[in-house]
Amino acid sequence: MTPNHGLPRRALVALALSTALAASVPAGAQNPSNQRLIVHFHDEVPPAAANQEIRQTVGAAMARAGIATPSLRSSRQLSSGVQPIRRLGTGAQLLRLPKPLDPVQMQRLLSEIAADPAVRYVEPDRMQYAAQAPTPAPAKFQPNDEYYAEYQWNLHDPVGGVNAPEAWTMSRGAGVVVAVLDTGLLPEHPDLDPARLLQGYDFINDASKSRRAQAGPAPGALDMGDWTEADGECYAGSKVQSSSWHGAHVAATIIEATNNSIGMAGLAPDSTLLPVRVLGRCGGWISDIVDGITWASGGSVQGVPDNPNPADILNLSIQGGGACPRVYQEAIDAAVARGAVLVVAAGNNAVDASSSPPGNCRNIINVGATSASGAITSYSNFGGGVDLAAPGGEERDGEPRGYIWQAAYDGKTTPTSGDYDYIGKVGTSMATPHVSATAALVQSARVAAGRQPLAPARMKALLQASARPFPVPPPVTRPIGVGILDAAAALRMALNTDCDVAREECTPLRLLPRTPVGGQNGEQAGKRYTFFAQAGKPLRVLTYGGTGGLTLYVRRGTPPQTDRFDARSARAGTHEAAIIARPAADVYHVWLAGDAVFEGVTVVVRQ
Repeated sequence: MTPNHGLPRRALVALALSTALAASVPAGAQNPSNQRLIVHFHDEVPPAAANQEIRQTVGAAMARAGIATPSLRSSRQLSSGVQPIRRLGTGAQLLRLPKPLDPVQMQRLLSEIAADPAVRYVEPDRMQYAAQAPTPAPAKFQPNDEYYAEYQWNLHDPVGGVNAPEAWTMSRGAGVVVAVLDTGLLPEHPDLDPARLLQGYDFINDASKSRRAQAGPAPGALDMGDWTEADGECYAGSKVQSSSWHGAHVAATIIEATNNSIGMAGLAPDSTLLPVRVLGRCGGWISDIVDGITWASGGSVQGVPDNPNPADILNLSIQGGGACPRVYQEAIDAAVARGAVLVVAAGNNAVDASSSPPGNCRNIINVGATSASGAITSYSNFGGGVDLAAPGGEERDGEPRGYIWQAAYDGKTTPTSGDYDYIGKVGTSMATPHVSATAALVQSARVAAGRQPLAPARMKALLQASARPFPVPPPVTRPIGVGILDAAAALRMALNTDCDVAREECTPLRLLPRTPVGGQNGEQAGKRYTFFAQAGKPLRVLTYGGTGGLTLYVRRGTPPQTDRFDARSARAGTHEAAIIARPAADVYHVWLAGDAVFEGVTVVVRQ
C-alpha cells in the first residue's frame, strides 16, 4: 500500500499504520512477506513433533508445486530447508521457507498446503508499513501552561469534540487497563503519570525492526524509533522518514495526565496503560501483532510470561489491505471471548473499509475519522463496516483545529535524539483512542456503580446508540458509522438506572438513511432502533422480507409503546410502512413488535 499523498505537508501527519500486502508493495520491492508462512493444523501438534510435521508438510507441498532450489530438490531435501520459527499464541505455526517465492509460486504453494487434510488453514505472514506523509516540519509548540482549552478541540468542542468535560464528572477510567498495540511508549514524558503505566512487552521478534540488541520478544515496550535512513529501505519506493512516535501519541490521547497544570489532557487519565510494542523499523509482522493481541488480552504466548494485568480494552491503530486474515480473526475472537473490547482504525486511504484488516474482521469496533466541523475527513475509509466516527483531524483546517494534539517527542531517530514535546497529528489512528478511552470510562463507571462491565458486543451497541448525529452528514456513498462519539452520552446511557444497557432494548441499533439492515429476528418484544431525522422532509420506515408477523411503531424522542406512537403500521405479515409527513430534526425511535416470531426481516429508513 502506498502512502496517502492527498494531504498537505505543513505539519507532522500520522495516519493509521498500513499493512503492505505482497500485491500492494510497489513493483520491484524486495518483499519479505513471500518467505514466511502461518500454518494452523486441525489437531494440536505435540511440541516434540511439531517441527518435523511442519517440515514434512511444507516440503512435500513445495515438491508438488514444483518449487525447488539448486541444492534442494526432493521432498526430503525441501523439508530440511523449511525453518520453523515459533508457535503463535493462537496455536498456529510460523515458519520460513528455503527461499523467497514470486506471487505465482506462493499461490501454488498455498494451494498445495491447504489441500493437505491435516491443515486447517495457511496464509502468508504479512509485513506492516506506516502510511505516513513526509514530515518536513513538525507542527508543535513549547508548552508552559495548560493548553487544553486552546488546542484540544477534540475533547471539548461542542461541534466536533467528544464532550469530555461532562464525561469527566462521571468517570475518569480508574481500574480499567487499556492496551495500546503500536510502536511502543515513551514512559519518561513529563506529562505521563508513572503510576498509570505498566511495563508492557515488546513482541517485535526481528532485531533489525525492534532495534534491540537481541532478537525475540522482551519485557518493556520502549519505542526505540522507526526512522529509516535511505530511500527504498523498506520496499521499492519507500522514503526516508523520521521516527513517528506514533504509539506515544495514541497512548497520550487515552492516558495523558489531566489537571496537572502542564501540557494537555488524556480522555481516560485515571485508567492504566499497557503498552504492547508490535511495530518498529519498516513496520512489523502480522504474526507479532497476533501474539500481542493474545498476550495483552490474557492469553498465553510460547516463551513469554503470562500477562499479570490482562487488558479490558485493546487499541489497534493499525490498517491493512485485503480480507481479514484467519490468524487475525482467531486472535480477535479469543480476545473477545476473554472479555476484551477491541477498537480498530478504519484506515486512511479514502476507500471502502471492507478491504482493510483488522477493521474488516469480526468482533471489533471500527472507527472512522471526522474533522473539527464534524465532517468526514478526506482520508478516512468508509462503508457499512465502519461503526462510528471520532475526531481524527483534517490538516487543511490549519492550526490548531486541523490536528489532534498530544504528548509526543521531537527526536528524529532514537528516544535520546530530541526533547519531549506536544505534536499535532491526523488520522483514523488518532480517532481510535478516543473510542478506546470512552470504553474505559464506561467500564470504570459501571463497576463503581456496582454493575457489571459490558461485554464487547454490548459496548459496541452502547457507543453506537449514544453517538450524536453528524453536524455535516457524510455523503451517502461514504458512510462512516452511525454518528460521532459522545463520551458523556455513553456514560449517561451506561449508568441509566431505568434500563440496564446490558439488555438489547436499552441500546437500540442506529439506522442510517437508505441503508437496509437485514436478517432481523424477534419475538413479542421485537427489535428496537433509532434514527436521526431531517426537519420537514417526509420520513418513511419500511420493513419487508422474512417470515412471521410484526407491527411497526415510530415515535419522536422516546421509545414507542403500543398506545403511544407517532406512526404505526399493522398489516398482516412483515411488509409494513410507517410515514411521518413533517418530522422534526430529532431522534426517532423505531420498534418492530412481534405479532408472532419473525425472522429474516429487513428494515430501512428513507428520507
